[in-house]
Amino acid sequence: MRFFSILRGQRKGAKMNRLRAFIKKEFYHIIRDWRTLIILIGMPMAQIILFGFAITNEVNEAKIGILDKAKDEESRNIINKIDASSYLDITEYLSTDEEIEKVFKKGNVKEIIVFPADFGRDLWANNQADIQVVSDATDPNTADLIFNYTRAIILNHLNEMNANIESPFQIEINQQMLYNPALKGVYLFVPGLITVILMLISAMMTSISITKEKELGTMEVLLATPMAPVQVVLAKVIPYLLLAFIDAVLVLLLGYFVFDVPIRGSLVLLLFETLVFIVTALSLGVFISTRTSSQQVALMISLMLLMLPTILLSGFIFPIENMPNPLQIISNIVPARWFVIILKGIMLKGLGIAAIWEETLILIGFIVFFIALSVKNYKIRLT
Repeated sequence: MRFFSILRGQRKGAKMNRLRAFIKKEFYHIIRDWRTLIILIGMPMAQIILFGFAITNEVNEAKIGILDKAKDEESRNIINKIDASSYLDITEYLSTDEEIEKVFKKGNVKEIIVFPADFGRDLWANNQADIQVVSDATDPNTADLIFNYTRAIILNHLNEMNANIESPFQIEINQQMLYNPALKGVYLFVPGLITVILMLISAMMTSISITKEKELGTMEVLLATPMAPVQVVLAKVIPYLLLAFIDAVLVLLLGYFVFDVPIRGSLVLLLFETLVFIVTALSLGVFISTRTSSQQVALMISLMLLMLPTILLSGFIFPIENMPNPLQIISNIVPARWFVIILKGIMLKGLGIAAIWEETLILIGFIVFFIALSVKNYKIRLT
């Protein structure tokens, strides 16, 4: 009996040794595979950094404009108080009401404070005066947040004025929301959802589809056919181009007819810009497929380099100007950022090509860049 017990113990010990050996082998396999390490370590680090810095309810140095029709001491005091704040940054000084919409259409200024011509005189004669705050409400959450900061600064100045007087002054702050008077959140989410959907279908699905052919060994068969490599790639991406375009049109129709999201600009221009972004995303997907050899890797790279930046660094949900400078710089290489600006400009502000040509050229530049890299990588693989 003791012999059998010893034998069972030896077998159990042998199993444990084999298990330890397999665990050790698996650790070595993970450590030696840099792609797996990036997924296991890099993705959590990237997520905590992006979410930690991008998701914020604070506003720092929000760009605003001033239209001071009064040009008196009281208006200057309030302007100086606003200028001293770290939350607001005065970058534009306007002369007439006609300049307000022109400044907003440039896309940098989020709010304009208007002092009426009789501001100081009304304040001292009637103990009451009005200030108008005009906000760019294409991003309603940001507009409301900046207005609250502005209101707090003005009221703080008013409290200082009323500290040692019997008849307190009153300042009525009237807010006007341009482009989205009802502050509907759907005005923000429809352009953002179009961007995310197009990136998902065009880039991610294209990269996975082409990588699948490589992984199964059928890409070499396709490249050996009389068709040129460019024709093979076009045959793979054109269906996704059509599907992505149909999805974009469907989202636009739902937004317009169900949620009353306006299309104030040219519909033809909007559809053209949508096609430009789809081609940008497709070229990015093709480039990813040239750098990966398995669907799993293509999917992980797409999630890390496409989906997270598209959602967090495009200005779709979280304003880019509220983020730290390093993330603002990184956002410049996220194609979705420029497409969101284009969509909001055309749909909500009614902008034409003259106002968005820079963003359009940036997207075209992305197309040329990714196609050039993809062609180079395919030539290296084929030679």
